[in-house]
Amino acid sequence: MWPEWYRAGTPIISRPYDGDMSVDPAKLSIEIYPTKVLRTKGREIEANDETRAVAARMVELMREAEGIGLAAPQVGLSWRLFVAHVPIHEDDPVDAEIPCSSEEYQVFLNPTIIEFSKDMEPYDEGCLSLPDLTGEVRRPTTVTMQAMDLDGNTVKLQGTGLMARCWQHEIDHLDGIMILDKMSHMSRLKNRSLIRDFKRAAKG
Repeated sequence: MWPEWYRAGTPIISRPYDGDMSVDPAKLSIEIYPTKVLRTKGREIEANDETRAVAARMVELMREAEGIGLAAPQVGLSWRLFVAHVPIHEDDPVDAEIPCSSEEYQVFLNPTIIEFSKDMEPYDEGCLSLPDLTGEVRRPTTVTMQAMDLDGNTVKLQGTGLMARCWQHEIDHLDGIMILDKMSHMSRLKNRSLIRDFKRAAKG
């Protein structure tokens, strides 16, 4: 999935680009709620040098913030693109039929969940655009996702556990949806003051 020019654990190195890009990846940074772009539905994009360079920068930002996923709206781009890396954990089941983690960084363009499992599981989620905020969100435990990779190939993948949750969380971002919209009532009450702080900071 991830091309030779960027493997897990290696430095961020983008392919050379010969043309003018409309986006300067070096200037991208993580947007903090309630920035308008976080509530804007992303548009479909193509696999090209620009998206590859942006994806590399997004992985860099995700690593710096110690996150497991980052969507394009979180760096100010209304694109349907997200990056993810749910590291392998020693407690992961061996030779599981459906993976819950990945060795490599993942990049998906124009992703869609085409199948959800019927079982739902609560879990405390965080978000890089909502620093220090966590809340309980119920999601299906297993999903099937269809997307495009960085070479323009259509891929269909299954994920379960934290990987499935991460994919769903990031695709929500591509539709302008945040965990604030899906948290349990108790979690919303718990985070009321922090949410007000975000809004006050934006006005200041």
